Amino acid sequence: MYIIAGLGNPKTEYKNTRHNVGFDVIDVLSDKYQIPMDMKKHRAICGKGMIEGEKVILAEPQTFMNLSGLSILELVNYYKIDPASELIVVYDDIDLEPGQIRIRKQGSAGGHNGMKSVIGGLNTQDFIRIRMGVGDKPKQYDLADYVLGHFTKEEREVVDEAVIRATEAIHIILTDGVDQAMNRFNRKKEQAAEEESEDA
Repeated sequence: MYIIAGLGNPKTEYKNTRHNVGFDVIDVLSDKYQIPMDMKKHRAICGKGMIEGEKVILAEPQTFMNLSGLSILELVNYYKIDPASELIVVYDDIDLEPGQIRIRKQGSAGGHNGMKSVIGGLNTQDFIRIRMGVGDKPKQYDLADYVLGHFTKEEREVVDEAVIRATEAIHIILTDGVDQAMNRFNRKKEQAAEEESEDA
């Protein structure tokens, strides 16, 4: 069984903000694989279903971003999964351009408060994470205001494409393993486009 958790903030006022791109990925997975998000437990909105023959729990922690680890720890303990191989956490990253994604098997929080909470709660950095690029904040912006703000129309278009790619990456992780997903998706968009044109 896998737990796939997207990080974000509850309440409609935060919907579609940069900080909630993890929720966006879970929403698309829910629609794509017809997994209803109809359970409220473990301080999260959850859905139980199947993706490519694997049992999964989709989760959107409702603790607010900075306490995400409280919910994920409850989920991990309740379902008795191994975080290193059966937990996937999706979250926003200001160090990547909008539209970029990066998959890692371990690592630090990189200054992300939600990830700090998850790592602190689990007491390990060893779990799969998908970082979703939202772009660095302009110099005059406060970081909190920036990540709680909305994408421009142009940014939203490329981020929506990245959300779809993230769901495809999760498909690969579940069927072929995280290394295969990293090899395929941890590339700049220009490099991927060049390689695809060479294959055509």
